[in-house]
Amino acid sequence: MKICLFGGTFDPPHIGHLLIAQTVCEAENFDKILFIPAYQPPHKTEITPIKNRLEMLQIAVEGNPNFEISDVEIKRRGVSYSIDSIRGIMEDTGSDINDTFYLIGSDSLLDFHNWKDSKEILNECQVIVAIRPGFRPSDIPSWILHRIQFANIPRFEISSSNIRHRWVENKTIRYMVTLPVWDYINENNLYA
Repeated sequence: MKICLFGGTFDPPHIGHLLIAQTVCEAENFDKILFIPAYQPPHKTEITPIKNRLEMLQIAVEGNPNFEISDVEIKRRGVSYSIDSIRGIMEDTGSDINDTFYLIGSDSLLDFHNWKDSKEILNECQVIVAIRPGFRPSDIPSWILHRIQFANIPRFEISSSNIRHRWVENKTIRYMVTLPVWDYINENNLYA
């Protein structure tokens, strides 16, 4: 089975996440996209509780047979490192480097060299990168650039941080998140 792991904070999960996941799934003929919400991202301190982020993600991916959620980082607790999740999922599924991909955005690629065991990530699975506007490959070290694959999909410019800022400023986030996720944010007063 050809799977694509898609880790992130998903605070909140937005249309960009879903569009990227769906278009990558179709472009690369993945059997499934496995969303992996981080329990505690290594480079973020102020995040919405995992319970709320997981519930929003479940609402967002509901009904898509190509999408699943893994709770591997939630069960492990502590700081969420991609390498640990990749190894755990590969062990659980019996998959290898030929059928395991790890999807990141080009914004994350800029800091990839600082990730825990970044070289090991490149050895364990195939990293596929969704390019975001403003990305320049020349900003990436060559040892990384030669080992990754760029996704052949349209570019989408929506960010969770922008959604949170817009919410605080009482600006609409309509069309940035699904309506059920918008309702969830509103009902739980998440970003007040």
